[in-house]
Amino acid sequence: MMMSFELNENQGMIAQMIRDFGAKEITPFRKEWDDNQHFPNDLFKKLGELGLMGVLVPAEYGGSGFGYFEYVTAIVELTKLDPSVGLSMAAHNSLCTGHIMMFGNEEQKKKYIPKLASGEWLGAWGLTEPNTGSDAGNMRTVAVEDGDYYVLNGAKNFITHGVSGDVAVVIARTGNVGDSHGMTAFVVERGTPGFKGGRKEDKMGMRASETAEMIFEDCRLHKSQVLGDVGNGFIQSMKILDGGRISIAALSLGIAEGALEASIQYSKEREQFNQPISKFQGIAFKLADMATQVEAASLLTFKAADLKNRGQKVTLAGAQAKLYASEVAVSVSNEAVQIFGGYGFIKDYPVEKYYRDSKLCTIGEGTSEIQKLVISREILK
Repeated sequence: MMMSFELNENQGMIAQMIRDFGAKEITPFRKEWDDNQHFPNDLFKKLGELGLMGVLVPAEYGGSGFGYFEYVTAIVELTKLDPSVGLSMAAHNSLCTGHIMMFGNEEQKKKYIPKLASGEWLGAWGLTEPNTGSDAGNMRTVAVEDGDYYVLNGAKNFITHGVSGDVAVVIARTGNVGDSHGMTAFVVERGTPGFKGGRKEDKMGMRASETAEMIFEDCRLHKSQVLGDVGNGFIQSMKILDGGRISIAALSLGIAEGALEASIQYSKEREQFNQPISKFQGIAFKLADMATQVEAASLLTFKAADLKNRGQKVTLAGAQAKLYASEVAVSVSNEAVQIFGGYGFIKDYPVEKYYRDSKLCTIGEGTSEIQKLVISREILK
């Protein structure tokens, strides 16, 4: 099967819909959101009405029923408008909603997925902890069995929608430290006694996407809230992160495309020495390098999306796409600031924000170094 290099009809429709919506609902407010680190919760309900909070969810559960090509396109277009919005939309779709769709039983899917897909509920996903980071095997959040319940104690940090999320998928240790089969996934609703949001992080970039702690103090969860089998939480998470890497690659691609498009437009309009700066070889060569990097990142990202659509293993392709696209986002954003010159350092122009936001892409869902470990492990098998 050959991968098409043209947008399909659904992708084209989604892209135009997001541009039209964003011109009214995102672009006029993004600087205010960024300056004030305001999370625009109501915006995501509107995105739900457009079908963007359940892009990958089958129609029978209230979703749009699209595949990963459409999903990547949606993230890219939202990210070009505001990377924070693209990040929150991606985390909701691929992590929380995706985990319940992939590992939840029918009762759990029917209870949670329609509300998540419609945007009525916002999703969060809790794996990372303050002292473990990528060393998830040593997590300290513990769920202890107590009759028909588990009692959850601990904290998660760097959680997208840690305060505002209506439902969260949380991974907790139910076995021995370091045992990959000693962790279990739970679905936890906001309002459950013992579950609360903690400190909201003050971030360099992606400031309109909420990142916060989730705290559990003697939080009692019925066994019906276990996702999949007890002890399989870590294994489930690694599968979710395979898809999550595609999300971050798409986020990175959106930042890079946005920075490139802004640079091209600016270079045509900005004149020095009685001609547009795009006429100068120094600028033209920068644009050529940027465009080539963006195209390569796009091909890697859509290759991973194609494999995911066909139900094939995406560990290698997802890690490669995430590694390369995230580094391209930083590189292209950096060059965009350079092309804008002094104006690139001012918040009135979009490239300053792309530059700050881009760095998260090399960190989220595992650092670039971790992606290299994943890639090397896969190619050396």
